[in-house]
Amino acid sequence: MQRPSPTARATADGPGEVFDYVVVGGGTAGSVIASRLAEDPDLTVALIEGGPSDVDRPEVLTLRRWQGLLGGELDYDYPTVAQPRGNSLIRHSRARVLGGCSSHNTLISFRPLPSDWEEWVAAGAEGWGAAAMDPYFDRLRNRITPVGEADRNAVARDFVTAAGEALGVPHVEGFNAAPFVEGAGFFDLAYHPETNQRSSASAAYLHPHLAAGDRPGLRLFLETRALRLEVDADGRATGVRVRGADGATAVLGARREVVVCAGAVDTPRLLLLSGIGPREQLDRLGIEVRHDLPGVGENLLDHPESVIVWETDGPIPENSAMDSDAGLFVRRDPASPGPDLMFHFYQVPFTDNPERLGYRRPAHGVSLTPNVPKPRSRGRLYLTSADPDVLPALDFRYFTDPGDHDARTLVDGIRLARKVAATEPLASWLVREVCPGPELNSDEELSAYARRAAHTVYHPAGTCRMGAADDRDAVVDPALRVRGVAGLRVADASVFPTIPAVNPMVCVLMVGERAAELLRQG
Repeated sequence: MQRPSPTARATADGPGEVFDYVVVGGGTAGSVIASRLAEDPDLTVALIEGGPSDVDRPEVLTLRRWQGLLGGELDYDYPTVAQPRGNSLIRHSRARVLGGCSSHNTLISFRPLPSDWEEWVAAGAEGWGAAAMDPYFDRLRNRITPVGEADRNAVARDFVTAAGEALGVPHVEGFNAAPFVEGAGFFDLAYHPETNQRSSASAAYLHPHLAAGDRPGLRLFLETRALRLEVDADGRATGVRVRGADGATAVLGARREVVVCAGAVDTPRLLLLSGIGPREQLDRLGIEVRHDLPGVGENLLDHPESVIVWETDGPIPENSAMDSDAGLFVRRDPASPGPDLMFHFYQVPFTDNPERLGYRRPAHGVSLTPNVPKPRSRGRLYLTSADPDVLPALDFRYFTDPGDHDARTLVDGIRLARKVAATEPLASWLVREVCPGPELNSDEELSAYARRAAHTVYHPAGTCRMGAADDRDAVVDPALRVRGVAGLRVADASVFPTIPAVNPMVCVLMVGERAAELLRQG
């Protein structure tokens, strides 16, 4: 396979090349956008990625090796600030490699539910309803398929059966076949079951063209850090100041537009470092205000979850796609348009956070992770320094919603998980509940445990949210244009007005497809 173009090499503060489009972030959305724009042979596109290529890296391309990437050299590994009601030790994995988090995560692939899109429209994202967005799913180049039969582990099969028996939810074969509100089944994944290779954004949208050389207008700048957006006196984005692997800096110019796809953490971070954001924060840090935009970094969303772990009576069969191949959705509130509680079923004892609370990891075990599909807590991201090498502060404000909806969801999840565990055929696999342990039963005890043992599913979103053109707190309009800065768009999970009830990777891919179309329309 042909190697991608080398990283930028330029004299410090020297002139760089000029392209029609400069795309910041070679992750899930950026890979889609750069590839689609470069279909036009008359266009030139620069794709800036802070990490290396994923080509010929089996530790990245092999899906089942995903856990080995967490906290490693390809992980930005952002800490969380102290949380008043949650786990303050949560670390947010963000991938530093071509393909972004689609090269790093479990590739669970859900078409967003119609109710997810309709929430966006209600929040001011006109034109983003289900009828308009569903066709983009069919354009995706990724191979999205149910977990292969050979990967359907026996204990996961028995979990699916037990969940249906215990809770009365239907068995779902192919969650993308039709909208759902409840169900248990094996997930759809973006992978190749015969080889366990990822069908990530980079593998699907970039690798074929790197090999064939049929995107001559596309240049990849790998291991290249975007330091600042260049904005001229008229308030137009004209390029991106970058720093290559050798430390040299240059400006990559954009004749038409700059598109920021650096994710829900690094997109608002880059805007703030460029003087685009809340005036008070920028003034405090001595950053020149190019455009006062109060919403940058606000509305920080995530899917928090906790964990219940059981010891099994022996080793789990080894066949699996990625050790969390099946799941469960429940709708507790009949008025909810979609599921209001989700579980991932892990074929491993997932005890990283419980061990900090004194629990011991069993030699063999399984886990269920109750997850809040529609969290009501809202956090914020902000800078603590004007130095681009200083990490931003991530304050998710987990479990701080006034009605305590998020914490109550996890308590209900623990109780429902226990019902599933007590039901055959899953019950025969299990020896004992390791954590939280059967001695914890009251709502207060379960809430305290669930919040202290909480972790993230690595779904940060919302920090440059989309809204109506006259919405002062919206960062981008429904065409993904940054309000008040010409020639600048954002396309990644940061534009989500609300978070989908399901795992959001496919939603990001679809945002990428929509963004490419909007860019071509001008």
